[in-house]
This record gives sequence, C-alpha cells and structure tokens, in this order.
Amino acid sequence: MRCGQPAAEPSAIDWVERMAVGASVLCLIHCAGLPLLLAALPALSRLVALPETLHLWILVLAVPSSGLALLVGTWRHRLWQPLLAGGIGLALLAAGALLFAETPQEVPLTIAGSLFLVFGHVRNWRLRHRHHRHG
Repeated sequence: MRCGQPAAEPSAIDWVERMAVGASVLCLIHCAGLPLLLAALPALSRLVALPETLHLWILVLAVPSSGLALLVGTWRHRLWQPLLAGGIGLALLAAGALLFAETPQEVPLTIAGSLFLVFGHVRNWRLRHRHHRHG
C-alpha cells in the first residue's frame, strides 16, 4: 500500500488478534494492579468480589482466540517466533490458573504469560502487515 491510499478494512483475524491483545493487557492490569489497589484500599475488597473461576474463564477464551490468530499468522508469514511466544504465554497462563492457583507463583506466572502472549500477538500482527509499509 502506498501513502495516500486508503487503508484496507481490518480482516476478521485482525479483530480476533486485537481482542486477544486487549484481553492480555486487561489480564496484566488485573494481575498487577488489582492486588495493589485492594491492598491500598481494603474496604474495596468487599465491593469487588471476583469469582474464583474467573481465571479459568479467561483461559477458556484466550486459548482459542489466541491460538487461531497465531496459527493463521504463522500460516501466512511462515515464521514461528510469534506462535512460539504465544504458546509459551498460554502455557504460563494455564500453569498459573490450573497448577498454581492461590499460591505465590500464580501472579508472576500469569504476568509472564500475558507478556509473552502480548509479544506474540504484536509480532504476529506486524509480520502479517509488513507489506503495508509507508514511505
């Protein structure tokens, strides 16, 4: 695409990838920010009652959406780096939610998993759109 030409409409996989990145960022905010906020304002913990199954539901949504976006990207650009990073991220998220729930390891695993997943999605998106350079 040349400068001055209108951008193509985002594909369905672009929307899936955007939602996956957004969900990963929200996960980071939830895992890192919410405990700090609740520690600073203990009364807020009574108002914010998150179900114990929240992490499982997030994982159930993250695996298919991230998996689809990363697999389609790998099929298009033929590079494994984003898929590998995303797979590591999903594995860390699953370990945090399933194996280390309610332990001190849960938060660091989940944060690391979210960071790997965001990196994988951003790299995947850039590789899929690398032919759209301006200049």
